[in-house]
Amino acid sequence: MIKAADMLIARRADTRARADFATWKMMAKLNGTSSLPAEAQAFLESYKALLKEMTESEATEAMINLIYKTYYGEMGGAGSPPDVRTHSTYPVTNNVTAFKRPPAPRPTAAHSPQARPRLPVALIFACVVVVYVGLRYFVW
Repeated sequence: MIKAADMLIARRADTRARADFATWKMMAKLNGTSSLPAEAQAFLESYKALLKEMTESEATEAMINLIYKTYYGEMGGAGSPPDVRTHSTYPVTNNVTAFKRPPAPRPTAAHSPQARPRLPVALIFACVVVVYVGLRYFVW
């Protein structure tokens, strides 16, 4: 049985593994692998070996899974790391969401029974001034 704390660690480890691997790949493309830590360089070497055996997407997922397991152990996860990603059976080809206009606001009926009459702010202010002047000069 997986505890909630282990699941939280698993999600954090998976997110960190995916972010780190994407950063490492970008650094490798920019010829900056020498500035990466030794652990990252070792993972990239393993990735290059996996690329010779399988496709890039499969090698990437396998490498992220390996990094995830390492991070899960480092973060204090107990036992074997749970599977946190649900893998879709079909590849995502289009992840762009079409723009949709928000629905037009419905006009409120001015004479409906639910509509409350609104007094203008100036009228309310004038009434307050009249009450104040009346109390000031006629009561005291």
